[in-house]
Amino acid sequence: MDIQQPIVNKVAQSGLITLNLEDFLPKDPIVALDIKPFLFRELLLKEKDFRKAMKEQDWTQYEGKNLAVFCSSDAIIPMWAYMLIATYAESHASFVGFGDKNEILRLLTHQNIHQHLDVEGLKEKKVILKGCGEKPIPASAYLEVSRLLKPVVLSLMYGEACSTVPIYKIRKQKEKTRT
Repeated sequence: MDIQQPIVNKVAQSGLITLNLEDFLPKDPIVALDIKPFLFRELLLKEKDFRKAMKEQDWTQYEGKNLAVFCSSDAIIPMWAYMLIATYAESHASFVGFGDKNEILRLLTHQNIHQHLDVEGLKEKKVILKGCGEKPIPASAYLEVSRLLKPVVLSLMYGEACSTVPIYKIRKQKEKTRT
C-alpha cells in the first residue's frame, strides 16, 4: 500500500519568528566627508579659509544621503568647525554625524532598532536572528537586539530556521507543591 502523507511544514508550525537585521539598516547611502583637504597644508584650520570653503562647497551632492564627517589627519579641529559643517549639510543630507562610514552605519542601525523593533510584540516568542544575508550587519546590532530581547522572549537563536545556534532559552522554575 502506498499511502501518501501530506507534507507538513514543521518550521511554520513551530511558532518561530525570524528577524532579519537588514531591515534595520539605514535606507539612504552613507557618504564620507573628510575635512582634511579643507585644512591649510592638511594640518591647520584657518578660520577665514575654512568658512569660505564651507560656503563654496556643493552641499547638494549630499541630498538624500547620510553624511559621515571626520578628519583623517592628526590636526586639532575646533568644535565650531563641525558645527559649521552641520549648519550647511543639514538642509541637504538625511543625517549628519561625526565618524567614519562604519561608525555612522552602527549609529543609524541602532537608532532604527530602537525606533522600529517591536519588543513587546515578541514577548514570550521564539525568535531567530537571521544569520546570512546580502548586506553586512554591524556586530553591535546583534548585541543590541539580543540585549533588548533577552528579558522578553522565550528563546533567542541565531541562523536559519533549519539550522539555528541557540543563544538563550528561558528556564522556568518548576513549582514545588507540598502535600
